[in-house]
Amino acid sequence: MIDRRRFLVAAAAAAAWGIAGPAWPASGDNRFAAVIARLRGYVEEGKLPFASIRIARHGRVLAEAHIPGAEPVGPDSLYRIYSMTKPVVAAGVVLLVEDGRLALEDPVSKFVPEFESLEVAGPGGQREPARTMTVAHLLTHGCGLANSWGDARVAPLYREAGLVAARWMYDPGIGGLEGFAKKLGALPLEFQPGTDWIYGYGLDIAGLVIERISGERLGDYLRRRFFDPLGMDATGFFVPGARAGRLAGLYVARDGGIARVADGSERAPLRRPFADGGSAGLVSTLEDYGRFADMLANGGTRGQARVMAPASVRRLVTAYGPQTPLLPSLTRFGGYEPGSIGMALGGVVRLDDRAGPGSTGEYAWGGAAGTGFLATPGLGLSMVLMTQLMPVTAMPARDRLRPMVYEALAREG
Repeated sequence: MIDRRRFLVAAAAAAAWGIAGPAWPASGDNRFAAVIARLRGYVEEGKLPFASIRIARHGRVLAEAHIPGAEPVGPDSLYRIYSMTKPVVAAGVVLLVEDGRLALEDPVSKFVPEFESLEVAGPGGQREPARTMTVAHLLTHGCGLANSWGDARVAPLYREAGLVAARWMYDPGIGGLEGFAKKLGALPLEFQPGTDWIYGYGLDIAGLVIERISGERLGDYLRRRFFDPLGMDATGFFVPGARAGRLAGLYVARDGGIARVADGSERAPLRRPFADGGSAGLVSTLEDYGRFADMLANGGTRGQARVMAPASVRRLVTAYGPQTPLLPSLTRFGGYEPGSIGMALGGVVRLDDRAGPGSTGEYAWGGAAGTGFLATPGLGLSMVLMTQLMPVTAMPARDRLRPMVYEALAREG
């Protein structure tokens, strides 16, 4: 267990090494000083093991800080971003729509024949034929595919089949993404596609759709379409040996404190997986993911690189399809205020300014270890926060800082 005194000692040592970095750029723009100070307080109080934050507008970094605590962190630190993988994969699917190779209302079975005869779990263990599952259902969590954790009726079936979140992609017995799809296709869905919302494996199957259409492994496709053009050199589905020392430690909130994870699961990103997991597989840096968020906030461009058409970005970050069936479960899952959000593709979109001045249209999502981002096209604003504390509910730092960021931006003369 890590106490506050040890946090402060580590922070002082890291600062002495010059790892902490500036709280804001040399230009002297200190509008976000209170944001950085609040985040630093979370670390010093032992509520977070460490944290990094980047705030940009129209691609220009307005504030950046790397705050050490239980260990030093800096610009090169690598973070498990878990579900922040989902918006990247959803954007990859939208690029195939832009290319004319896919329609969001296409049946998933058109590309994944393993899903041609899906069934839905019914009462008393009975099954009934499933309605058509579309690609859009995969990207909005309306497909009926659940997860191995949680209280879904099908979750125990997933575990029995070896489809355990964060593990199945490292199991050679699963057979990669194709084997994963075959096993999933033989199990019932939690509900009829399009009738409810559940956090599940939809984006993993979306990754298989990308692979089937592009003829490339998911990671190679994302590198060609996003990572290389945007200069996201350190982002990928595993950490090569030469970069192993840059992988931040993983921590868990426990008994009123924070403990470092040391059961072997924290080393998973150091192994090349048998499949690239589109739901939660990516590792990235603060700057790398910031560039992706910048691109979304600026309508598909960052610097001289255009990777998506403006219409494609709008398609990605706008509430998609019928919302009424999705919102009750989505609102409970995220603890959102009723009427404040809609389900976009791979993330949520803010429908009003309750999150702060100008926040309408904000597209956002987070990861299981407390990472989070937002991109607000109307303002050209992006924010990325990195830490490594599970569960995400232990300290929702991004959501606490979000209103402060908007308020600071509104003070611009």
